[in-house]
Amino acid sequence: MLAMESVTTNLGPRPERRSKMSRMRQRVAARLKESQNTAAMLTTFQEVDMGNFMEMRHRHKDEFQKKHGVKLGFMSVFVKACTAALQEVPAINAYIDDESKEIVYRDYCDISVAVASPNGLVVPVLRNTEFMSFADVERTIALFGQKAKDGTLALDDMAGGTFTISNGGG
Repeated sequence: MLAMESVTTNLGPRPERRSKMSRMRQRVAARLKESQNTAAMLTTFQEVDMGNFMEMRHRHKDEFQKKHGVKLGFMSVFVKACTAALQEVPAINAYIDDESKEIVYRDYCDISVAVASPNGLVVPVLRNTEFMSFADVERTIALFGQKAKDGTLALDDMAGGTFTISNGGG
């Protein structure tokens, strides 16, 4: 049984960098936001060859579960891959502060993932995924799943994600 401790404590430093936007960049940002608000939304699906991971998972799943007390799933691979991409291309993990006209680059990764609850999917946030191992990701998702099932998932558990991974199923 998983301990029902909070997964939002001891977050450590949450560094952000700010960069003033030029007038041209401000105009481009405003037009992109206008386009987002008026155009049809698009979801992109990327196909990835998971063969190597599936083979490694098959070889080590029992040892992983015995050592870490949780199954090795696919979501930890997706979370760690997205974390690496967010660190490599910081603009994806940034937002625009409309008041100060600055781009705020987050130097941390808080990734939202969907988990099932009795009332449907909820999207809690894995905090500081740049410091998490595969086991940490899997344990935290399992904890969120248990909290969702028990009805103890807090609003704070679902607030503040910087990037979201949805499960397309299949």
